[in-house]
Formats: sequence, C-alpha cells, structure tokens
Amino acid sequence: MPMDAVCLQAVLQELRPVLTGLRIEKISQPARDQLVLQFRFGHRLLLSAGGGASRIQLTKTARDNPAEPPMFCMLLRKHLTGGRITAITQPPMERLAELAVDITDDFGRQGRRWLVLEAMGRSSNIILLDEERRIVDCLRRVDGDLTEARRVLPGLFYEYPPSQGKLPFTDAAEELPALLSAANPERRLDEFLMDTCSGISPLLAREIVCQSCGSSEKRVFELSATEEDAFFREISAMVERIYTDSFVPTGLYREGKFADFTCMPVIQYGTAVETRTHESFSAMLDAFYEERERSDRIRQRGQDLVRTATAARDRLRRKLGQLRKDYTETQNRDQLRICGDLITANLWRLERGPASFTTENYYDDNKPVTIQLDPLLTPQQNAAKYYKRYAKAKAAETHLREQMEIAERDAAYLDAVLEEIARAETEQDFLDIRAELKETGFLRVKGKEKKELKRPAKPREYRTSGGFRVLVGRNNRQNDQLTRGADYRDVWLHTQKIHGSHVILCTGGADVPERDLLEAAMLAAWHSQGRESGNVPVDYTPVKHVKKPVGARPGMVIYTTYRTVYVTPEEEAVKKLAVK
Repeated sequence: MPMDAVCLQAVLQELRPVLTGLRIEKISQPARDQLVLQFRFGHRLLLSAGGGASRIQLTKTARDNPAEPPMFCMLLRKHLTGGRITAITQPPMERLAELAVDITDDFGRQGRRWLVLEAMGRSSNIILLDEERRIVDCLRRVDGDLTEARRVLPGLFYEYPPSQGKLPFTDAAEELPALLSAANPERRLDEFLMDTCSGISPLLAREIVCQSCGSSEKRVFELSATEEDAFFREISAMVERIYTDSFVPTGLYREGKFADFTCMPVIQYGTAVETRTHESFSAMLDAFYEERERSDRIRQRGQDLVRTATAARDRLRRKLGQLRKDYTETQNRDQLRICGDLITANLWRLERGPASFTTENYYDDNKPVTIQLDPLLTPQQNAAKYYKRYAKAKAAETHLREQMEIAERDAAYLDAVLEEIARAETEQDFLDIRAELKETGFLRVKGKEKKELKRPAKPREYRTSGGFRVLVGRNNRQNDQLTRGADYRDVWLHTQKIHGSHVILCTGGADVPERDLLEAAMLAAWHSQGRESGNVPVDYTPVKHVKKPVGARPGMVIYTTYRTVYVTPEEEAVKKLAVK
C-alpha cells in the first residue's frame, strides 16, 4: 500500500519518543530521492521521496553514498547539522510530515528550520524551510511551467498542497450517510469512500467494507439496512482507532514473500495472504522496501552495465553460430581433395571451357560423380583450386576450434557478469563490476573518467551454526582474490554448472560437521542463479584442488577431487547466518 495519512500517523507516533531532543550529527543523500539523517546512539532517519516508496522511518539498512554529495545534501548539512529535533508533526489526514529543528547559525544566533516531507506518490518532495517558513530549497523544484496551482521554489512562502475537494476521513462521519444515499447505486463502497474521503488508502477502504459487510466488493445498491449500519459503525471504529493511535505494524505475505503492509490487522484476503505482526513500523518498512530498492538500484545503476554485457554476449553468440557453421563445413574437406584427384586423373580428356564433367569416383566403387569446374580456368588450374580449398579448410579447422572455445568461454563469462549485476547490492559492487568490464575490454572508456567512489569492498561474511566463518565473493575479481588468498585446507564451494559466487568455508584444517557444510552449501546456492530453485547441486573441495588456468577470465577456475551435495536455499536461514 502507499504511505497513506493513517499509516504515516502511525509511523510518526513511533518516531516522536525516539527522535525528539536528539541532535543531527550527519546528513547524507545516498540516492537522488533519499535523505538519511544520522543521530546519536546509531539512529538513522530515512526520508524518501521516491514515487512508489515515499515514506519516513528509522532504518538499519546500510546505504552507500555517492563520491560527491549532491548540492541539496550540502545545503542541508549547512543548515541542519548540529540542529536538535524539537517536534515531529503532521497536518490532520495529510500525507505530510514536518520536522522542526532548532539550530544555531554561524554567528551563534538561535533559529529554527523545518524539514518537510510530502509523501504524495509522484508529487513527493522534501523541502527545507527557514524561520519564516520560506522555502530555502527543495529536492524537486516546481515552477509555473509545470503547474499553475502551486509553485515550490526557493524564496517563496511555503503553502500546503491544494485540497482535492474531499472530506478528511476523521471529519466525514456525519456527512457520509447523506452522500451515500445520493451515490451511484452501481458504485462499489470502497470506491465511494476513496472518492469522498481523504487520508485513507484503497486497502483500508476495502477493509472497512469487508469488516462491515463480509465482502470488500460490496456495491451501494446491495447494502441492506443492517449492513449499512455496520458500515458506518466500522467507519466510526476506524476513526476511534486513529484518534487513539491504536496501530499495529502488519505485514502481508503471499507464498512467503512480503507483498504489502498496513497499520492494522486485515481479513479481506482470507487465506490467500498470511499476516505477520512486526516489532515496529520502521523494521517493517525496512523489510518491505529492501528487496524493492535493491531491484531499483540494479535497474538504475546497473542499466548501462546490463546493456553492455548483454550486447557483448549476444554478439558472441552470433559469432559462435557462424563459427560452428564454418567448422561444420571444414568437416567435408575430404570431398575437395577427391575432386582435385579426379580432375588430375582425367587431365588427358579435359579441356578449358566446360562448367562441369562427370567421371567414375574410384574412391566410392566407381560410382558416377559430377564435378563443377571454372570454365575460365584450365583443368590443371581447377585441380589446384580444389587442393587449395582443401588445404585452407584443413588449416581452418584448428583455428575455428580455438575461436569457438574463446567465444564459448567469453559468453559464459558475460553470463556470470550479468548474474553479478543481478546480485549487486551496494554502489561499490557496481563500480567493481564496471572496472572488471573495462579491464577485460568489454566496456570502452569514453573521454575523461568520472570521479567515482573508491572503497575496497569486503566479501559477504557469514557464520555457520558451529561458528565457522564463511566468505562469499561479490564479483569475479573478488572470487579470484578469495580463492587465491584462502588457506589450502579451507573448503571451496560453488554451484555445479550454475553461475554463482565462490564460497570459502574457513576451517583451518579442522573437521567440519555436516550441518555446517550444508549451511555453507546453502549460501553458495543462494548467491547463484539457482537462488529460486530447489535441490540445487553444490560442489565442494579443499582449496588446494582449485586451480585457475593461465589466461582465464576473472572468476573462472577448474577443480578436481570434489563431492556434491544438494540443498534448497532459504532466505530466512541466510539472514540468520549473516554477520551484522
């Protein structure tokens, strides 16, 4: 569901006792539409103005910052760093949160700033206001060319977004009966609520109808007198819940996957959806948006990498198809030599001019065979031409075989790179993959290199139930480093014939219980293309049996003396093993 006014109220209720009175120590802007305010005791407040993810919450998810902070981030640092949060407010039934920050300027004068989050879908914005509530600057400037209703520009007094002509949900109870009697009888009740009231989401509107009428698809003309009374009682109960701040962070799961969230238990989906209560709204929002934001980062940051790697791989596949066709033709080269022999054997009766001639093939029980000739060449020259084509095909066979091996190797490497991009999580992951593609020649450097964040990325780290350390490579270059730097007695794991990360189970020569080995194998399956599969084969062997061929692409190794286990990757189990 979107962050409607009711859910926003629940989140702000949770934030006030935690943040009020704390000083802002750091400000960062990890993404174009995200801000993170850092406080003492490790609290981090996320404000997001993303179109489908606008929200405010405490977050524990680590986010990488760009090499150079954006201008809006620098402005916020100037005005808000060191300021103290004194109030967190919300206009009634509005998707809008205001943070009042008491500050001391460069001259020691006391003042106040407001940081406003408008969590309104595509129109979401983050706005900094001065003491007079003038706009200092904002994440997205809105001038007269975009809209005439409301401009959001530096120097203007801040105005709340214009009303949509709806009644605030908490104030609509008295007017709803008359409005319902005048409504279109074919109108669904949840749509009637959405068209009439502001502040609630479609999910909450459907839940009100479902709780009162037994079905969320009830229409106006289908309402009995008893159901109509229950409908208005449920609206009053919802208003009471809002006034008393009686909210419960509730996650909705379909087939084990986090599908939606709300601020109260719901029954409208029946057994099709599992509801789970979370410890806090912030923890729930972190869990819900983690996978979505990772996918968005891959789509935004990795878009050009995916395009480059996919185009290069497709070129290699086309080239490989042509090489295989040419190689197949070289397998018929003996027929060229036979044609040359037969022309030479019949020189005594051939002359220049014919386009073909028929003779007995003494290589095939003297069966008649027709041989094509070039009428402009002499018989001797035609024979020499066939011998030359035979020699060329014979020499090409070895060359084509080598070229096919190279093309197959590079295509497999690019498939591995695409899998890396799909599993990339941080800014540094994308930078490492980009550098890898540049080194291997698949990504050209155009013009002056843009300044990029250069921070050594560490491999993913886990601990098995028995306390063994497990390291998982993030990309091909790190895979090589992990394997090369591991103790020769450690256990190396990799999915069998499936692209994935190199996994090192650090044993130092100690015997590994089967449970710990299976957990390491599950990590290898999770960080591979087999993540969504069951019964994934994972090979394991001591590191001493893993070798990298000379000239092989990054991440490509050969190994011997291995065994195979079959595991099913599980996200919850992987999270439990992760080292925080």
